[in-house]
Amino acid sequence: MLDWIAGHVPLVVFGIFATLALFEGVRGLARSAHSTREDAPLELAITLLFGAVIYPGVILAVGFLGAHYTPALAGSLAGLPIWAMVLLLLLGDDLTQYLWHRASHTPLLWPLHRAHHSAPHMGVRVVYRNNFFYYAMMPGLWISAYLVYLGLGPVYPFYVLVKMLVIFGAHSELRWDRVLYRHRWLHPVAWVVERTISTPATHFAHHAYTQDDGVGHYSGNFGNLLFVWDMLLGTAKITRQYPPRVGLKDDTDHGPERWWVQLLYPLVKSRRAASTLAAAPVSPADETAVAQTTR
Repeated sequence: MLDWIAGHVPLVVFGIFATLALFEGVRGLARSAHSTREDAPLELAITLLFGAVIYPGVILAVGFLGAHYTPALAGSLAGLPIWAMVLLLLLGDDLTQYLWHRASHTPLLWPLHRAHHSAPHMGVRVVYRNNFFYYAMMPGLWISAYLVYLGLGPVYPFYVLVKMLVIFGAHSELRWDRVLYRHRWLHPVAWVVERTISTPATHFAHHAYTQDDGVGHYSGNFGNLLFVWDMLLGTAKITRQYPPRVGLKDDTDHGPERWWVQLLYPLVKSRRAASTLAAAPVSPADETAVAQTTR
């Protein structure tokens, strides 16, 4: 069974994603009164592009570059104990993804991550919602692919499976962590869990429409698999509450960006007034605030 899972992780991950998305859709959990016609095409396009082009493209590119420039290093880490392989993946993939995510909330990289926060709803369909180049340039993808080239292949499939389960859970409108908060006897468990991995409460806060209510925290809670990075690096906020609304006030004021602009900027530029995705970017004050993590 484990061998089959290891050899079919992309299929397993897609199956979990599709099942959760279908369940949320049928139950009406991933809907919002603020959703627009730009949302579904963007989410479908980037999800398909990530799975069919970006992810396999990075794997193939790293394999080619590794064989060309560092052939002697192929499989060189295969003899490491499992715990060391997992630690390398956590540092090389998850920590760098935290740092990339945090950097994407600065003005330089915000246009590549804006699409993720423009979603007026939560749910697993938001997981891959980002600009094409946000993923194509993501350091963690390239580093983890090279670690696989170096010999971490036996551990990597299970690492990815666990990581994606956590990320799906953190975005899902199932809000599984409510069970931990509802029962007092589970509060000690909640205390540990919410400081270790990303949960719906902490990640929903990161997507909040505002952080003036004491719940939203888009200037922190950047963790993907581990929330430990937020705890260690001073960007954590835990309230055990969910923001009443998610999305960008900028889109409420000026209208949503077209889905293909959000997907392909800077190859395609926005014609909308006051847009960070325009040929001559003009950042609305509210959106600038979301893009600043050091204020």
